[in-house]
Amino acid sequence: MNARIVRAGAWLRRRAEDALALLLGVMFLAFIVQIVFRYFLNMPTGWTSEVTVAAWLWMVLFGTAFVMRDDEEIRFDLLQASASPRTRRVMGALAAIAIVVLYGVSLPASADYVAFMKVERASYLKVRLDHLYSIYVIFIVAVIARYLWVLWRLLTDRAAVPAVPSSPSGVE
Repeated sequence: MNARIVRAGAWLRRRAEDALALLLGVMFLAFIVQIVFRYFLNMPTGWTSEVTVAAWLWMVLFGTAFVMRDDEEIRFDLLQASASPRTRRVMGALAAIAIVVLYGVSLPASADYVAFMKVERASYLKVRLDHLYSIYVIFIVAVIARYLWVLWRLLTDRAAVPAVPSSPSGVE
């Protein structure tokens, strides 16, 4: 059963990566169309900007929520690097608690605001803005779930202690 869940998770991760690649392609094509229409045909278009911004928004939030791993995040860990393994575990747990609490507190207001945006539509594409910005609520829920999992693993000793990063040259 465990191997089946791992395979399903890996398959879902690859599909999420595929979705990001598709969004990047859409964003690139809209950008090229915008250049061609503006500079070669002298017919500026507004819809290409909206497509590019929407694709970028979904790429960043969807990618952060479902594709990016913890070790791929940019972190400033000067204090963590000088701490003992036990202290790094405590620091990781405190950071996870802070993230869960802050995002948890902001979730109801964020969901209400996104729901309120149903009265607005994008200027050119006429897409309801609550649909466009719904990814933010999904992002918050995914981050809360991720850090609850991180916290659980840190508190039950199932997670590896956050490692001390090595120097880029490999020399400590």
